[in-house]
Amino acid sequence: MDRTAKADLVSTLNGVFANTAVVVVAHYKGLTVAEMQKLRSQMKQAGATVKVAKNRLANIALDGTDVASIKPLLKGPTLLAYSSDPVAAAKVAVDFAKANDKLVILGGAMGTTALNPDGVKALASLPSLDELRAKIVGLVQAPATKVAQVVNAPAAKLARVFGAYAKKDEAA
Repeated sequence: MDRTAKADLVSTLNGVFANTAVVVVAHYKGLTVAEMQKLRSQMKQAGATVKVAKNRLANIALDGTDVASIKPLLKGPTLLAYSSDPVAAAKVAVDFAKANDKLVILGGAMGTTALNPDGVKALASLPSLDELRAKIVGLVQAPATKVAQVVNAPAAKLARVFGAYAKKDEAA
């Protein structure tokens, strides 16, 4: 890799670190190419990205970013998983690590908050951004339907009472 390619990679990584919500750091030693491809495709489906970069270049790119707290984790064969959704990268990484013991989660960062492996697992257990949006929409819609039911209930009861009197008169 020549100097210009390294400079481009550092600037790209710096932009990634500045604009992502969460970064997860993991060791990937022993993963096969097929397993890495599977991890990359799962991350892509969730809206996250996996990047393997030289630790020295990643350290340089971390300077001046909110996620600079992950610098001590960059030792050995590390990969970086990141996403703009605060839960996506952590969720996929934790799920993949459960299925494959060769991926070891070291920690990560969410904004200026450093995360240990347990923090990444706790973050992964949260619902995704889309799930939270769906819950909020459901909560907003629920009172509206209940109001419509309450408003319509007296009219329905009144209609049933009139119907009962009409049947009573017909029977008599």
